[in-house]
Amino acid sequence: MSAHTIQITLPDGTRKPVPAGSTAADALGGKSLKRDVLAVKVNGVARDLSFVLTADASLEPVTFDSPDGRDVYRHTSTHIMAQAVKELFPSVQLTIGPAIDEGFYYDFAFDRPFTPEDLEKIEARALEIIKRNLPIARMEMPRADAVRLSRERGEAYKAEIIETMIQDPVISLYKQGDFIDVCEGPHLPSTGYVGAFKLLSSAGAYWRGDERNPMLQRIYGTSFPSKEALKAHLDKLEEIKRRDHRKLGKELDLISVQDEIGPGLVLWHPKGALVRLLIENFWREQHLKAGYELVYSPHVARLDLWKTSGHVDYYRDNMFATMKVENSEYQLKPMNCPFHIMIYKSHLRSYRDLPIRYGELGTVYRYERTGVLHGLLRVRGFTQDDAHLFCRPEQIESEVSRVLDFTFFILRTFGFTEFEVYVSTKPEKAVGSAENWAQATSALEAALKSRGVAYEIDPGEGVFYGPKIDIKIKDVLGRSWQCSTVQVDFNNPERFDLAYTGEDGKAHRPIMIHRALMGSIERFFGILVEHYAGAFPTWLAPVQAIVLSITEKQQAYAETVASQLRAAGFRADADLRNEKIGFKIREAEKAKIPYMLVVGDREMQGGTVSVRGRSKAELGSMPVPAVMELLRKDTTQAVSTL
Repeated sequence: MSAHTIQITLPDGTRKPVPAGSTAADALGGKSLKRDVLAVKVNGVARDLSFVLTADASLEPVTFDSPDGRDVYRHTSTHIMAQAVKELFPSVQLTIGPAIDEGFYYDFAFDRPFTPEDLEKIEARALEIIKRNLPIARMEMPRADAVRLSRERGEAYKAEIIETMIQDPVISLYKQGDFIDVCEGPHLPSTGYVGAFKLLSSAGAYWRGDERNPMLQRIYGTSFPSKEALKAHLDKLEEIKRRDHRKLGKELDLISVQDEIGPGLVLWHPKGALVRLLIENFWREQHLKAGYELVYSPHVARLDLWKTSGHVDYYRDNMFATMKVENSEYQLKPMNCPFHIMIYKSHLRSYRDLPIRYGELGTVYRYERTGVLHGLLRVRGFTQDDAHLFCRPEQIESEVSRVLDFTFFILRTFGFTEFEVYVSTKPEKAVGSAENWAQATSALEAALKSRGVAYEIDPGEGVFYGPKIDIKIKDVLGRSWQCSTVQVDFNNPERFDLAYTGEDGKAHRPIMIHRALMGSIERFFGILVEHYAGAFPTWLAPVQAIVLSITEKQQAYAETVASQLRAAGFRADADLRNEKIGFKIREAEKAKIPYMLVVGDREMQGGTVSVRGRSKAELGSMPVPAVMELLRKDTTQAVSTL
């Protein structure tokens, strides 16, 4: 073989020789390469199509259908947007502009917020830049030169990024026309590769996410290969807006977050509180059935407890300030686990006692920055559906298997049927022996395999005290939400000197398993609101049926029907207002009540009601006992048993 020839291996296993110094694009087909190939993976690493090959390598084309392809596509899109901003507003300074799920954003240092009119102009200029089909070229230079270039171009933030956030001696930059940005890449070959481009909104964002730093101006956008795909995405965004739990929470009078109370602190209104009660009652009932013991713990504790647990060392930035009480420092709890540990320590434990399972709906408080707070999805005070299991090392697999069964049962009961499961392995900084880590990780995988659960490995993403399983649910719009987690902990049993007496009469160290099924009641409730667009299944609806009188003559009968339903255990109400029946029906539909029971003279005389479903389904006339049976079936079929 010629010294100037190298071997390329394609995804199907085909090997072919190409001249050394060929670009990845040439190796994949040159001029015949399809335009939907956006980048390439060289030995598993995403690279530009212009990447020069100097040694044998495996090549994999990257298209928009893959996460890497979408990332490349939108990263280039954010550069196009940044170029448009710089052309229109030359005084702007660049900061960062990543691709994100289903879009991108860029943060700019500017002396005022961008207006809707600004966004229109920026989008129009970006479309011009796409039409110019500017070649995108990678540049590399020493750190000092990159810093100097950034300062010469008036990009102080870029210079700071290079000096403080990038450790590499050689810095990569990308150039399209006169626009240059510090960036790792890869990128599309030219701006003309972007098909459909849309700017969505603007917002403020602090530099490096720290409110002590200057406020930047962030612009969000998205891009797709076709106008049809963009339209479908924009339609989805409109549906997301329609389902927004903050909007529906106000419209349905479920919850509120008020400035007078404080950001990130939730007020539960009567209807929202009732749904929460139903969720919590179901949670408690099922935990008792599953062999858990329910506990309660205080909202504060001496700071020393959090020093022992390690939270002061590892979690201080997310904890509220301490308070002084009788010369001792106290801390609002950010976690429930130390309290459960202390309950375990309150007695001597034998191997016969294990496993011990403590469950608590425990309210915790974490200092989240104002900029990341988001309705119920990111708050400062929330209730975890927490549990901690104390077991022998050989019990890890069986306990995790039980937790998995329990988790999927709970999530399916609330209407979630699609899951993404990850096993997160040992990070660089970790406590515990290699043997413990291997045993725990193996037990987690074995539990998943025994249940036939497909999963992916998330390398190095375990917590410092042990490996974990994370379960994401998919809602009706296909969005993934992190809710459930199962974490093995070697650290806290060591820190708190936990022990049990083994069969040999000696003291042994238990393993601790942290687990949450819903994550937090607040966040899970917000997800439920958006999943169902506020139309909760009948077993969760705050009002399951409402009786609507057509005229004043049926008011007494309507109230009697509602009373009969309430006496039978159903959540029923009556609308006796002197309003037209069409108005009452529309009001009940807006309130998303599952069943509307209309009563006029005919129904009153016959002892019946005319039943109308929430989806405008006319279910006909039926006697009250039949309505009760209808409600009973609708409220029990959703809640099975473990």
